[in-house]
Amino acid sequence: MDTVNPGPSPAPAYLSAGLAARTSASTVSLDGSTVAFWTYEPVEETPEIRTILVVHGFRGDHHGLLRVADQLPDMRIIMPDLPGFGSSDAFARGPHSVERYGQFISGFMASQGLGPDTVLLGHSFGSIVASHFVANNPQAVRPLILINPIAAPALEGPKGVMTRLAVLYYQLAARLPRGPGLALLRNPLIVRVMSETMAKTRDRELRAFIHGQHHAYFSSFADRDSLLESFTASVSSHVAEVAGQLDLPVLLVAGEKDEIATLPNQHRLLELLPDGELKVIPGVGHLIHYETPEPAARYIRSFLKDHPA
Repeated sequence: MDTVNPGPSPAPAYLSAGLAARTSASTVSLDGSTVAFWTYEPVEETPEIRTILVVHGFRGDHHGLLRVADQLPDMRIIMPDLPGFGSSDAFARGPHSVERYGQFISGFMASQGLGPDTVLLGHSFGSIVASHFVANNPQAVRPLILINPIAAPALEGPKGVMTRLAVLYYQLAARLPRGPGLALLRNPLIVRVMSETMAKTRDRELRAFIHGQHHAYFSSFADRDSLLESFTASVSSHVAEVAGQLDLPVLLVAGEKDEIATLPNQHRLLELLPDGELKVIPGVGHLIHYETPEPAARYIRSFLKDHPA
């Protein structure tokens, strides 16, 4: 009998076909700027449906959390590109600070009619924005979920030197003429080194997917000034600053090998929270949203079941 070589196996599909069917894209004008956002509807209307507002990390956009959204087909998920990133304009007025991003969340929620039963989820830099927003608006959402939360000052500890080098990198890129400055910020080698450093999976195809995502979306920002302001905000604040004011249930989802938001700092953050819960995913670092969306989604679903609307 003749045999046929089927050729190489197809690459794994890291997003399901069903996610596209749940997706709608929209824009809204807020304070003189256009904000792009995506809504992922639940596959079936049930009394247990929760609406989750997602705040992505620095230099990311809504694409970064798609694998988590894909694992939560029983939830309504709303993911804006933060002002200055992805398809959203930079702020027309005011600096790109943690406080200003908190004001954005208030305005965005009001524009979409999102009430206090909304679940707020922040990843990385988004964890800083989300936690400070809740501290300043204690009745606005419930509960709060933080993935890879920035639990301690970035400029302190063993990673402080690298953070200071990154500060110089963004400052230099902002001061150079526009062309060389953008080329430095979007340099594919620098983006790849960052991606290689953060990825912990040994799965070659998944690593290729992660690098492709960073290559496609990591350089999608409005301009150098807003990027520098956002970066400065990301290394100047942290969740622990306001942990004692977070008087609501808080879920921390941390990576065992996270070198940016280290596990010892996650345990210290947990001790500061009035009502906190920490879940640690083994073998993963700062890219839970790419590498281990399934356990992250399980923890989220279980947490929301324990804390109904």
